[in-house]
Amino acid sequence: MTDKRLEDNIVQFCGVTGATTRDARKFLEKYKRLDMAIDAYYNDPTALSSTPSRQTTSAPSTSKLTTLFNRYKDPDADEITVDGTIKLCEDLGVNPEDVVLLAVAYELKSPRVGEWKKQGWIEGWKGIGCDSIPAMKAALPLLRDKLARDPTYFRKVYNHTFDFARSEGQRSLGIETAQAFWGLLLPHGLQGGALSHTTDSGNDEDVSMEQEDGWKPEFVQWWFDFLTEKGGKGVSKDTWAMFLDFVRTINSTFSNYDMEAAWPSTIDDFVEYAKARLASGA
Repeated sequence: MTDKRLEDNIVQFCGVTGATTRDARKFLEKYKRLDMAIDAYYNDPTALSSTPSRQTTSAPSTSKLTTLFNRYKDPDADEITVDGTIKLCEDLGVNPEDVVLLAVAYELKSPRVGEWKKQGWIEGWKGIGCDSIPAMKAALPLLRDKLARDPTYFRKVYNHTFDFARSEGQRSLGIETAQAFWGLLLPHGLQGGALSHTTDSGNDEDVSMEQEDGWKPEFVQWWFDFLTEKGGKGVSKDTWAMFLDFVRTINSTFSNYDMEAAWPSTIDDFVEYAKARLASGA
């Protein structure tokens, strides 16, 4: 780990945990990775401390989180709405379209875009370990990294995103809306390894596939092109959920696809489309 990266990680470690710089350095030097060091610290904050008798970090404050919630809350409602969300994003220094906010939405149990309930806000940030804007800012890179590399966590955020993105009263996602959220999630998971190729759709553990290539980044655009050409009213929850398994299990030539399996018809049709496109070299 370079000195610059270590110093950056120390700042984030302290922001999330409230630990001293000295302890942060000890945990980071031992565990190398920021997320592993933080997990180890929460499991036993005094494990590497030179002063074992020191007090452990206090839990996030409900009163502080309530004060923050009220700062962003709609004055005419009991929740944070779109205007408050925009202000929150400004204070956190994050683009409202950053994929990390989908992880935050999952953690805080946000029911839909631009809407945050008080209970979910308090319990969610407590679970992350934050009760201040600096700590929240420091936690975002950790959530972004976890979403990119952890298949199980990616699936949880992915599944929550369907309901989060869906308009109130609607059972499906509009095609354009679905594409927008797939456009955030899929490249992020592909780049970080959360969507690494596996032979078992029910297993989120990474599987070595040295002899076979899986889903390629360019297939995301193929999927969008197909949906645009096909038209239709929207994407069902079943199609949304099963598409994740499809991406993780399909090989790069689509030759291992089982038409007799219980895939949604939209995915059946896409496989035919993709095979034709591969054959044509388009």
